[in-house]
Amino acid sequence: MVEVLYFAWLRERIGVPREQVETTAATVSDLIAELKTREPRYEAAFADLSAVRVALDQELSDFSVPLAGVREVAFFPPMTGG
Repeated sequence: MVEVLYFAWLRERIGVPREQVETTAATVSDLIAELKTREPRYEAAFADLSAVRVALDQELSDFSVPLAGVREVAFFPPMTGG
């Protein structure tokens, strides 16, 4: 079980800020693939992965990173400076 958090427009498209997800995914990419098969709203949220960033246990990460031992996965759009 992993806690998945969604921020900004990802949260708006999916409709929830966070959820507990039972997953067999080995990597972040695998988790995204599982989520996309749930409902069209997930497919829409993850349609363009170049516009999505991920943090594992609050550390910026990569889609190829293994999920073993991870408790929290956060998805958000790229941050802009200002």
